[in-house]
Amino acid sequence: MMYLVLTAMLALNVSSAILLKFQFLDESLQEVNRRTVTDNAGVISNIQAAIADNKTPSANDQRVLKNAQEVRDQTAELVTYIQGLRKTLIEKTGGKTEEGYAQPEGNDIVANTMIGASNKNNGAAYELKDKLNEYAKFLKKYNPGMPDKLALDGSEDPVASTDKNQKNKDFAELNFEETPMVAALAVLSQKESEILKYEADALQKLAAEVGADIIKFEKIFAMARAESKTVAAGTKYKADMFIAASSDNIVPKMSFQGKPVKVTNGMGQVEFVASASNYDADGNSKQTWKGQVTINQNGRDTTFTVTEDYVVAKPVIQVQSAAVQALYFQCANELNIQVPALGAIYDPSFSASGGSAIKGAKKGEVTIIPTATEVTINVSSGGNAIGKETFRVRPIPKPEVVALVNGRPVDMKRGVPAASFRAVKLDAVADEGFKQLLPNEARFRVTKWTAYLVRNNQPVAQEDFNGPDANLTSFAAKANKGDRVVLEVKDVKRLNYKGNAVDANVTVAPFNIPLN
Repeated sequence: MMYLVLTAMLALNVSSAILLKFQFLDESLQEVNRRTVTDNAGVISNIQAAIADNKTPSANDQRVLKNAQEVRDQTAELVTYIQGLRKTLIEKTGGKTEEGYAQPEGNDIVANTMIGASNKNNGAAYELKDKLNEYAKFLKKYNPGMPDKLALDGSEDPVASTDKNQKNKDFAELNFEETPMVAALAVLSQKESEILKYEADALQKLAAEVGADIIKFEKIFAMARAESKTVAAGTKYKADMFIAASSDNIVPKMSFQGKPVKVTNGMGQVEFVASASNYDADGNSKQTWKGQVTINQNGRDTTFTVTEDYVVAKPVIQVQSAAVQALYFQCANELNIQVPALGAIYDPSFSASGGSAIKGAKKGEVTIIPTATEVTINVSSGGNAIGKETFRVRPIPKPEVVALVNGRPVDMKRGVPAASFRAVKLDAVADEGFKQLLPNEARFRVTKWTAYLVRNNQPVAQEDFNGPDANLTSFAAKANKGDRVVLEVKDVKRLNYKGNAVDANVTVAPFNIPLN
């Protein structure tokens, strides 16, 4: 309310800057009011035109025109009266100069004019109060939403009645006591604005009775519709640019595929998961969706159909992996599966036939453990199927078991001096390519083997071992030149991605090491 702004200023020495702001506020309201007067006059013209278009005007048509004209006349009379009060205040405070108002403050002049000299309560504001409330009573029969009063005393106002300093004031005191002249002008403009608003509502209701009401679009905005938001370099971008509008007074009903859609700020929000079954050679499928927009005018529903074409592009699944051509059997094959066409909305989930799929920590990461000779990975996003990719499964390359004596590879032809045959190790070396691709799966270890000291084809000593390393000093003490040491590998294990030891299923020919 205007008096709340004024109240904060009354006890202060009002600065020229604040007075200037009240002047700007008043001028803005006056500009809006002038436009509203023009709009309301246009409604009268629309009513006259609608009746003229009717070849057999009814008595009701004439009644509507008469009532509309009466509303316009009563409003014009009250607005003219308020404009007269404005003129009086401006003249009594010295009028206007090139710099603005001669006396923009003029509190005493405002009080004497609007409240009355020596607070006799006989100022113009009391007559204004009566006129405003008489107008409200008159207009209520054409606009049921009209309040009973337009001019309220402090005790009647829902805000002022809670303020002990304001609730006992009458309408004149509440709005014009200790009030600068420019602020008083703003108060009068605000009352004029209220009057014109309620007049507009009443005229619209009358116009609706003869089909002459017009839709007022409060929100007008520019829009563009492109043939495609994705354009290849070197090709033309094409779009239609146009003005769209919506009205707060009309709440359209919108539907898509027979179901209602959410309407926000006059615009329906259509959202669905795009799908297609047939694609052209370029991987595109042309589709169409239709919607309905229904508005109610004069008690009649009018439905508009919206048809929009769109193109569904077949998603391209990109799989990134060093071993993308084939996966390794019973190994944790880490893949990165992306669908660039989905952009930020890509929310992948995976399943596999011929193996299992474990979703990774990052978007698109998945670990595939094949259990068959072929694996098919099914890719979905947000619960919607995207596509599938099939991979061959290759067996795990067998490791090479190498015999080391005293830390050096054994030359099987030359042999090893019998006296120095002590520290022996059987090392299971993974295939280099396999190790580079899946280092966590390429950890082999000889877990069981037996060493024999052989003389004249007869074993003279034997020791069993449960790990790759052994100390055969006992053999060195017994060995003669010409004897042989035979190393027989019995079991090789592999540590998988979980750290579990699994059979490597490796067959290794015995090592025959001559002693010299």
